[in-house]
Parts: sequence; structure tokens; C-alpha cells
Amino acid sequence: MSQIYIRGSGGGGGGGTGILTITGDVGGAVGADVSNNINLITGEGLTTSGAPISNTVTITLDNHLAATGQTIGAVTLNLVTLPLGIVPGTYTIDCSIAGFDATTPAGIGYTIVGAVRTTGAAATLLNSQAVDSFEEAATGTCTGTLVVDGANNLIIQVLGAAGQTINWKASVTYIFVS
Repeated sequence: MSQIYIRGSGGGGGGGTGILTITGDVGGAVGADVSNNINLITGEGLTTSGAPISNTVTITLDNHLAATGQTIGAVTLNLVTLPLGIVPGTYTIDCSIAGFDATTPAGIGYTIVGAVRTTGAAATLLNSQAVDSFEEAATGTCTGTLVVDGANNLIIQVLGAAGQTINWKASVTYIFVS
């Protein structure tokens, strides 16, 4: 749980009346309680962090990674790297990847679902990953895959296509249990 604190009735300097309400993306405006607090309560996998100097509260999804990258030609790109950490356990991964070559133009997309186990020092991919590819003929040599490295990381790789400059974007969610 996070709180927004209002110092005194003047709002902590600079004059004015202070924060009276916060309005989220959905629902109604929330007013301060008698102690001038407004509580931000997050669910599992969400974290709030306050930056008083910029008057900003950031809400982040803990189990999400996003990345962008570019391949020029038929080269491999480590688009996303997830350090698996020192706690032994299992991760399941759900990844969506989009690629676009503006010159051709041509598009490609992947969904990758897989699992990896870590001892806390070494990672092992579990059985087979499910990769669905959605591609135009011009990008037919591209691939997306999950790999692990010797440094206990899960890596999501993409392979570009000869003669093409492909811009990539990935969105990854994961679940970890130990």
C-alpha cells in the first residue's frame, strides 16, 4: 500500500489548497481522509514508487518486460534478457513480438510460450516452447526463440532477414515460483 501525504492545509509549500483528490484511469475521484492521506493499493505483481521532487507516483507491473531493437540483414538479436536470479525456481514466459520492415514493406509477428527452471546458478529450458509465427513471404527467414545462456539468463532472440532492416518490439510477461 502507498499513501499520498499532504503537509498542512497549504499543500506543503507554494501556496494553494493542497491535493484534494486523485482521479485514476477508471472509477471516480478519491479524496483525502481526515489525516490528508490518499492510499494507493496495488495488487499482486504491481509496485508503486513515489518521487516527491517531481510529484509523481509511478505504478509498475513487476512481471513485465518490454524491449525494442533492430536487425539489419540476417543477424541474430538478443531482444530481451531476463536475469533469473539466485533463487531456484521455475518461470513461465508469455512473449509477443512484432517486427516491421518499412522498405519492403513487410511485417512479422510471433507469440512464444515456454518455461525455464533455474537452480539459482544455471538455467534449463523445459521441454519444447510453443512458437506461433505470423509472417509475410518477404520475411520468411525470420525466427523468434527462447534460449538460455551460461550466466543464468533467459534470452528472447530474433533473427532478421537478408536485405531487410527490421524494427522489433517485444512484450513479455512471466510468472515465477520457487
